Amino acid sequence: MHDGHALKPLPLRSEGWRGEVAATFRLAWPLALANLLQMLVHAVDVIFVARLGEVELAASALGIALFGLLMWAFSGLTGIVAALIAEELGRRRHAVREVRRSVRMGLWLALASGIVGMAICWHGEALMLATGQDAHLSSRAGDFLRIIMWAMVPMIMANVLRNFVSALGRPVFATAITGLALGTSVLANYTFVFGHFGAPAMGLEGSALASVVTSLFILASYLVAIATDRRLRRYQVLGNWWRPEWDRLRLLLKLGSPVMVIIIAEAGLFSGAALLMGRIGASELAGHTVALQVAALAFQVPFGIGQAATIRVGYHFGAGDREAIGRAGWVGIVMGGGFMCFTAALMILAPELLLRIYVDPLDPANAAMVGFAVSYMVVAAAFQLFDGVQAVAAGALRGVQDTRVPMLIAIFSYWVPGYGVAIWLGFYTPLEGTGVWIGLAIGLVFSAGLLTRRWSRRERLGLTIRTA
Repeated sequence: MHDGHALKPLPLRSEGWRGEVAATFRLAWPLALANLLQMLVHAVDVIFVARLGEVELAASALGIALFGLLMWAFSGLTGIVAALIAEELGRRRHAVREVRRSVRMGLWLALASGIVGMAICWHGEALMLATGQDAHLSSRAGDFLRIIMWAMVPMIMANVLRNFVSALGRPVFATAITGLALGTSVLANYTFVFGHFGAPAMGLEGSALASVVTSLFILASYLVAIATDRRLRRYQVLGNWWRPEWDRLRLLLKLGSPVMVIIIAEAGLFSGAALLMGRIGASELAGHTVALQVAALAFQVPFGIGQAATIRVGYHFGAGDREAIGRAGWVGIVMGGGFMCFTAALMILAPELLLRIYVDPLDPANAAMVGFAVSYMVVAAAFQLFDGVQAVAAGALRGVQDTRVPMLIAIFSYWVPGYGVAIWLGFYTPLEGTGVWIGLAIGLVFSAGLLTRRWSRRERLGLTIRTA
């Protein structure tokens, strides 16, 4: 049951530092937890496919590498809808029609980008072969992709609805739905991979089908949540769904495309780092992979804080409260950096405790891998701190709809000092794998520094002044 207070939107006007911290925390923790649960959903697929053998696991990993990159990129493209919704709510508390237009065009863009992604996945085997992958693995990955590709459109659409419910002050829906999706994924994998409840045992293809079922469940759950919540229902986000709003769609593309490029640039940096590690040695690559998993797990928290910062800054941007814009951004940056100081300390003081999430550090068979992973995690401590800061600073800049220059900063930071130092230290000094990690850290230091500097100069650059 909802009372009047439950229907009141998140506070938008200037409310002091303490109020901003509270508002950002209320928004950030459910989003961070949803991000962590999403990682568990992916882990479920790996756990089930791993029982099918090395070949199927490798084929799944190849397929997910392509599918995941496309999903992540298109989620960045459509996720900018959060900034537009927040601005509209900041400008006018009851901007029902404007919010509906943004969500509708976000869903259109999700459909269009999802179809592009499906077309790329359809040719997955040819792409794998073109990159020099084993023919049999490429064939199996192609089979996997031709099923999992059907999950793309519902997953990107669900991402748009996740941004809508979060901007409207219901981020806990994202947490609850992702938690339920985890259970759905376990049940669907159990049913289709090994053949239970009367279903045939489909193996690798069963895991792909389980992902499709889970994605449809997530989309349906958001639609049900929106239909049953009083505040969300009044926006009628599917109303007039056939009506185009070309200006709004162009704005989504203009602001979202740079975010998509940033994601591809960052993903390319880490994929490139894996290729470098593979040339150095198998144990180094294994250690790198495990250490990166720990780093990625920790990153989900500042990533959630960055999503909250986009919404909080966007509210104040729409309201024209320039003082509150700065406060919201700095609160998010300090929160993200503060959390990463904690994880950095854990990585230095108790690296084996963190590694235990993924491998048994006491198993003699893992000795070389764990040794490399521990040494990389010392660098990862610095790497994480700056990764957290740049994620939230980028999120704050999205709130004032500044995405083009952050894209240029990301491309430069990751690929010039970042990858350049990784190659130099990895292959031309005795540091080898540790040198590659130092290169990754350098790229993130540049990104964090340049993005934070841009945020601190937002008034001088005119970023806080709405142009429309």
